[in-house]
Order: sequence, then structure tokens, then C-alpha cells
Amino acid sequence: MGVPQHKRSKSRNRNRRAVNEKLKLVKFNACPQCQEPKMPHHVCSSCGFYREREEKKAE
Repeated sequence: MGVPQHKRSKSRNRNRRAVNEKLKLVKFNACPQCQEPKMPHHVCSSCGFYREREEKKAE
């Protein structure tokens, strides 16, 4: 079994983690009704449609 010979510094651990802990950009899709950008799986905030039917307007 491998045994570490030296303590890993905080800097080295944080640099390794930084790749996976970064913020991800939110993807936007065009609404099929009004072509405004909207988040996927959400009601369109400008026209109130979700999956080709009108829902309550998001506020």
C-alpha cells in the first residue's frame, strides 16, 4: 500500500480542486414561440409558453 512521504500543501490541494469547483455557464435556448432566450425546462418569461402550451406567466 502506498504511503505518502510528505504532507501535501494547501496550495497544491486547492489547485487540484479548482478545476472541478469552478462555476458553470448557464445555457440558454430560444423560445419556440417568441424566439427570446430562456432557460431550458422553464416557462418563457416573455410569452408564458412552455412546451407549445400557455402556462402562468413567470414573474
